[in-house]
Amino acid sequence: MFSYLLASLAFVFLFYDPVTKYLTAGQEPQRLPRTPRPQINESLLAIETGNETALLNCSPDAYSVHILSKAPLVVYIENFLSLDERKHLLQISEPLFEPSTFTNDGQQTRRDILIRDSEVALIPRTHIVRCIEARARSFQGWRDDLWIERLRTQRYGPGQHYTHHFDWGSSARGWGRLSSFMVWVEADDIEGGGTEFPRLQRNGPDQHWCRWVECPNPDSANPGGGETKKEEGEPITGVIFKAVPGNAVFWENFRPDGTGRGWQEAWHAGLPVKRGIKVGLNIWSWGRLSS
Repeated sequence: MFSYLLASLAFVFLFYDPVTKYLTAGQEPQRLPRTPRPQINESLLAIETGNETALLNCSPDAYSVHILSKAPLVVYIENFLSLDERKHLLQISEPLFEPSTFTNDGQQTRRDILIRDSEVALIPRTHIVRCIEARARSFQGWRDDLWIERLRTQRYGPGQHYTHHFDWGSSARGWGRLSSFMVWVEADDIEGGGTEFPRLQRNGPDQHWCRWVECPNPDSANPGGGETKKEEGEPITGVIFKAVPGNAVFWENFRPDGTGRGWQEAWHAGLPVKRGIKVGLNIWSWGRLSS
């Protein structure tokens, strides 16, 4: 019975998307209707009033950006967090860490260390945290109908990981988790623990990107631990971001065509940590899908 279940799951993962595309070939994807905002638990969102925003006194942003992909939009960000911000996040997270869980339906959660093994902390909205929230929103152009979810830190020790998954879930009634930031807070003397996007393609010379991503080994038939390069000049499929403290990667989860279709290239995983401790900061944005 167990082997039958594994075979069924393998069929779903390998053939569901190609079969769906074949059956719907030639059909124009339907746009989602514009609907009112659904009822949401506002305690899970970082909502600011006009007065609170005006009183928020944050230091000027000092990060720099590098576009890795345009479709989907994936941007690498240097120095997204300052050293003081990183220290503050570690301090406020320490007493709050608890075993991580996950959900398949957006409601009920469960724990399964074969899928997700880490510790997570829902951190309080201190002044520094609210400035990080504001930075994430301004990075996206202060879009209407977009809110930053309450920030969470995640801690991974040796052997801990998060298997491949999507952040976007469903796009019920034209609303969903629009984008994600993966921000590295701590990763000193770490081995492993990269963030892998096996379906994402990368162009650009290695001498620039090798600072932040695992690069192909020219002597290996399977370069980069999963990255493949067919011919010279062809894009590399499969990207593993190194855990570099203070830096971040941003990506959009949905196609900007109003259909509610998520990017398959946004499928990603937190690879197992082999040595050391990794602490990451999840910044998710929830709101109305673009039309």
